[in-house]
Amino acid sequence: MTSVSRTFTVEPSPDRVIDYLKDFSNAPEWDPGTEWCERIDDGPIAPGSRWKNSSKIAGVSTELVYELKELTDDRVVFEGTNDTATATDTITVQPHEGGSEITYDAHIQMHGIAKVADPVMKVVFEKIGTDTEDDLVTILNRLA
Repeated sequence: MTSVSRTFTVEPSPDRVIDYLKDFSNAPEWDPGTEWCERIDDGPIAPGSRWKNSSKIAGVSTELVYELKELTDDRVVFEGTNDTATATDTITVQPHEGGSEITYDAHIQMHGIAKVADPVMKVVFEKIGTDTEDDLVTILNRLA
């Protein structure tokens, strides 16, 4: 399993951050690997809401279906799955000096033959983690 974690601060309040992040359709704005992402169900966004996501990582395109697993005042958890991987993104948001402190944890579990790529994926996802942090700071600070 590959895990990446980043903690950083932004200007908007936690409620504004959570309101933005709970809609995974916004992922193309802040996730550097995401090519497109569309909601595949209807109604208010709540646990159980789902999105189809296409990402390109290390030159390889893949599609996952993401589900909102948890939504609270201080946490959003998404799980994306396909035949070769399960990705779990946990985003925790706490008040911090008038804005928010965000901890972004990503865990990627490769399945089957794709497990042989785990060592390489760690290096790739560390770079993606840094790029994601940079993009999130930029995008979220626009909400302030």
